[in-house]
Amino acid sequence: MPLASLGSRSISGSGKLGVGHARAGQGAELPPEVEASVIFRNLPPNCPFARAERQALRKYASRLNIDIAQGRGFDCLVTNDGSLRAMNRRFLGHDYATDVLSFPSETRRGPVGEMAISLERAEEQAREHGHSTLEEMEILMLHGVLHLLGHDHERDRGKMARLEQRWRVTFALPAGLIGRGRHQRKAVRRNHGVSGKNRAVRSVGQ
Repeated sequence: MPLASLGSRSISGSGKLGVGHARAGQGAELPPEVEASVIFRNLPPNCPFARAERQALRKYASRLNIDIAQGRGFDCLVTNDGSLRAMNRRFLGHDYATDVLSFPSETRRGPVGEMAISLERAEEQAREHGHSTLEEMEILMLHGVLHLLGHDHERDRGKMARLEQRWRVTFALPAGLIGRGRHQRKAVRRNHGVSGKNRAVRSVGQ
């Protein structure tokens, strides 16, 4: 998987399933849920992300997994600009750092895929838009999960934008990436992208 290629552990497809716990109100015959995993690696020293914030982000990832990914699970690597730049160059052909990259699974069963988020981009964008770094991380993770589920705001005539807006209201989040892309098409180097079967999809910022 893409994240493993940069030295992070890859959980998708590794068999790290929950121990047979079905979702509340559903039959025990359902397959066990796969956990959402958030991995913090090589964080930049100039971008502190407190332990409480890490715990809050992991809790949020679990909620995204249950509410949106239907318990299939996903992996999220939180790292630095250099790692995102390396992945952006390798999988999308863009030689600069980006905020979030998504790598959807190629199968319909098991985890929905992997994503990577730059803490440095998140912190800068949070300052620009007047909210916390944690809120920006949550915005990026929501956007990434929707991409992992196959949504593509460049091709779906607004379906992903409507979904993102609905979930932002549910989670009480500030304006999302698609809304920014419509009103602030200015920061080419802050784009994000999706890679599926090594197919690159351009971001809203381009």
